[in-house]
Amino acid sequence: MPDTKHKKIIEYIENLPIGCKISVRKVANELYVSEGTAYRAIKEAESLGFVTTMPRVGTVRIKKKDKEHIEQLTFAEIVNIVEGVVLGGKEGLHKTLNRFVIGAMEIEAMVKYIDPNNLLIVGNRFEAQKKALEKQAAVLVTGGFDVEPEIKKIADEKQLPLIQTTYDTFTIATIINRAIYDRLIKKDIVLVEDIWVKNPKYLLCNDTVGSWNKMVKQTTHTRFPVINNEKKVVGIVTAKDVAEASMETSVEKVMTKNPTVTTIDNSLSAVAHTMVWQGIELIPVVNSKKELIGVVSRQDVMKALQHGQKQPQVGLTLSDMVLSEFKEEKICNGVKLSGKITPIMTNHLGGASNGVLMTLLTNTAYATMQNSTHIDTVTENIVTYFLKPVQIDTELILEGKVFELGRKTSKVEVCAYCEKELVCKAIISLRVMEE
Repeated sequence: MPDTKHKKIIEYIENLPIGCKISVRKVANELYVSEGTAYRAIKEAESLGFVTTMPRVGTVRIKKKDKEHIEQLTFAEIVNIVEGVVLGGKEGLHKTLNRFVIGAMEIEAMVKYIDPNNLLIVGNRFEAQKKALEKQAAVLVTGGFDVEPEIKKIADEKQLPLIQTTYDTFTIATIINRAIYDRLIKKDIVLVEDIWVKNPKYLLCNDTVGSWNKMVKQTTHTRFPVINNEKKVVGIVTAKDVAEASMETSVEKVMTKNPTVTTIDNSLSAVAHTMVWQGIELIPVVNSKKELIGVVSRQDVMKALQHGQKQPQVGLTLSDMVLSEFKEEKICNGVKLSGKITPIMTNHLGGASNGVLMTLLTNTAYATMQNSTHIDTVTENIVTYFLKPVQIDTELILEGKVFELGRKTSKVEVCAYCEKELVCKAIISLRVMEE
């Protein structure tokens, strides 16, 4: 019964108009549920991206974004990012920001750059605020300045957010730019939802090995999730599990119980590591109620990861920025990376940070294996010796060589040199990613 109520509330929220305010009490009264149940459902809706909550404003129904548009921000999100206060135009908080404009020029010149659903970042300039609202643009007032009642009235009438923040204009532009950049990085990350197979074939607990055999002939697959009457995943059955069982044997008796599962918002790299580490060929995909909604196979994961490596990066992560400063070249029985330690790679003492060194060591090992065997690997174990500090602006050379090559695992030795002196050494065990 509680699950039914929960689903009912989620569906109710999804059907609310965009921009509608939501409260725990209102939902509880409308659907005749307890406030505790309403609160939990609203929090899940927020995690699913249907609603957002802001201080002094409340919870608002918003449009869930596709991954293709994840870099776009709503005005409601802007309020949270800049720690702002909404002075007017609350009805327009669900609208999407097209671009932001800094109001640091004469009014006549500024209006040429303002379009509908822009965000004008400006101080206590009455005319600039008024002109922006008249041109259907929202306004973000910096420096903690208050605004005239007339401006608040126009914002309410046009349903355009009027936001106040204590930060200065330069800081606000930097914060918003960084938020958009972070979203571009997230957009590049491949998730389970990008490759999963929906509506998969499955078996029930009371099905027999004979049922498994029929499904194999129909689909040519040999691995299937097993679910109970509530559609929750309770096991996985494979050809190995049924090898010695009779056709009348229940799959519940031979299946692998409590299998590893994933959700659609998990990263593909995490799923790939789990598959390689545990030797799993198929992982069921479940929703928040642990109900089966799809599957992801090792073959699909490997193809997606290989395809992703060939795609251009839109937003650079810290790891990308570190590696972009280093040049890779082949050497006898291995690979060499060489580059300079830049300011972004250092710690507060001016030396290369441990995180940067670990990034360089592991990527040297990956490159060494890729050049030696042309296969992808994931880290299994690392033994590292940091011998001497590496200072800023110094040249660092890392050399990786394979000294143990196995069918499932291999070991690579990586040595780091600064001015021909050994400063760091690592023995890295790698597990092979097989399709």
